[in-house]
Amino acid sequence: MADSAVKPIIELKNVKKVYGKDVVGLKDVNLTINKGEFVVIVGLSGAGKSTLLRSINRLIDITEGDILVNGESITKAKGKKLRTLRRHIGMIFQSFNLVKRSSVLRNVLTGRVGYYPTWKSTFNLFTKEDKQRAYDALQQVDLEDKVYSRADELSGGQQQRVAIARVLTQNPDIILADEPTASLDPQTSRRVMKDLQMLNEKHGMTVVINLHSVQLAQEFGKRVIGVRAGEIIYDGKMSDTPASTFDQIYSGGDQDE
Repeated sequence: MADSAVKPIIELKNVKKVYGKDVVGLKDVNLTINKGEFVVIVGLSGAGKSTLLRSINRLIDITEGDILVNGESITKAKGKKLRTLRRHIGMIFQSFNLVKRSSVLRNVLTGRVGYYPTWKSTFNLFTKEDKQRAYDALQQVDLEDKVYSRADELSGGQQQRVAIARVLTQNPDIILADEPTASLDPQTSRRVMKDLQMLNEKHGMTVVINLHSVQLAQEFGKRVIGVRAGEIIYDGKMSDTPASTFDQIYSGGDQDE
């Protein structure tokens, strides 16, 4: 059992991302994240946090280097192989990324789309088992009473919890969350973070989150990674990280977003 606890699930090897001719998004990043970790990434706006996160599931293509997911290169994967690797990675966005005019249930069911041929998901031909799976996921984020509500009838916090239920229904190994609390009030933010903590602790999913809030990072993160100007400048256990380290991470001068 100890062996599986330290198995790398995400590996970045000499990763570089350049936008245009000379805007460096990531600079020779080497990073290993192990199965079951709860990792928070902190840094100034524009430091490279989103670029780092989005490169892991190939929402953006890197310029140099390689990224492995479960030991396989997602950088080199194409077609069916890329779809299969992405099935194991759930993504939670700052903007929730819901279909606002669709029901909560329909939005949560889209977490299963990767398991169906396109025509079946287009015509909403989901199995009874997957509909039950979606309902169970909504129960776990306390939204079972909103199953048939339209997504745009919900508050921002509720919409983000629908997005978390969608990821739970997908049942990935990895969850990438890009500033999931940025548009939410403090109380709602803590609720969303607790739901992400539940996915990690109860379901064993590896969670990697970009956060602006140092307070939330300190409360929920088990490991903290500091990013500045496209480079990792700090990587350590949260319990061993003094407050002064956060001052250093954020004292790099302003970055362009």
